[in-house]
Amino acid sequence: MAYIEVDQGIELYYEEEGTGTPVIFLHGVWMSSRFFQEQLPYFSQKYQTILLDFRGHGKSTKSSSGHTIHQYAKDLYTFIEKKNLHDVVLVGWSMGAFVIWEYLKEFGEVNVKGTVIVDEMASDFKWPDFPLGAFDMATLTHFMRGIQTDRVELLKGFLPLMFKEEVDEETMDWMLEETTEMSESIASAILFDQSIVDYRNDFQNFLTKTLLCFGREEKLIPVAAGEQIRNALPFATLEVFEHSCHCPFLEEVEEFNTKVDGFIRSL
Repeated sequence: MAYIEVDQGIELYYEEEGTGTPVIFLHGVWMSSRFFQEQLPYFSQKYQTILLDFRGHGKSTKSSSGHTIHQYAKDLYTFIEKKNLHDVVLVGWSMGAFVIWEYLKEFGEVNVKGTVIVDEMASDFKWPDFPLGAFDMATLTHFMRGIQTDRVELLKGFLPLMFKEEVDEETMDWMLEETTEMSESIASAILFDQSIVDYRNDFQNFLTKTLLCFGREEKLIPVAAGEQIRNALPFATLEVFEHSCHCPFLEEVEEFNTKVDGFIRSL
């Protein structure tokens, strides 16, 4: 159990094992580093593997402020600087992808060896010229109100949508435990910000090699979103996981680990 202070009074929790190329796993909104529990034993055999909790999430400081994608990217930059990490590989799932893109936009790509994007779109919002988005205003309003009135019931409906197959009771229990670690106010703030960021106009500027990992099951994110990103990013390849939805790293563990490992070795 380790912590690093990235802002005054703000400590990020992380788990770290192994040596070699630093590989940092970045979780989705409301989630935590625990969702990558199947990756740490595998990747730490070959790489300096780090699972990180964003501020407000998991075991990190439950700050009342700073819950924007920009601040999370700034926290990541400070974390990398304080850890003196070089040529990092960033693996971002869902919201974690937005943090990666914001990091590249704000701090450049010099210290980034490669990126892995797991099941995320250029934007989560259905803009007039972007029908792929997951949230229109009515849906976002429903989620924001649900967080404030009955968050557990909202999560019981949402979490199973991340998986192709039915979620067992034990898995649901630990996921509910992780996703209710933060206060409802933090959950609302970061949901809103991560739902309205838009990186479509930035992709052409990103030259880092990228592996896109998308689940075939489209309960949340369509494969078309991965195809759109692949066509927009100069150096991107797309892997579709046939037996997964939003969480191929939990649904097809061996296949996911092998594909990501192969990508890292190719850099």
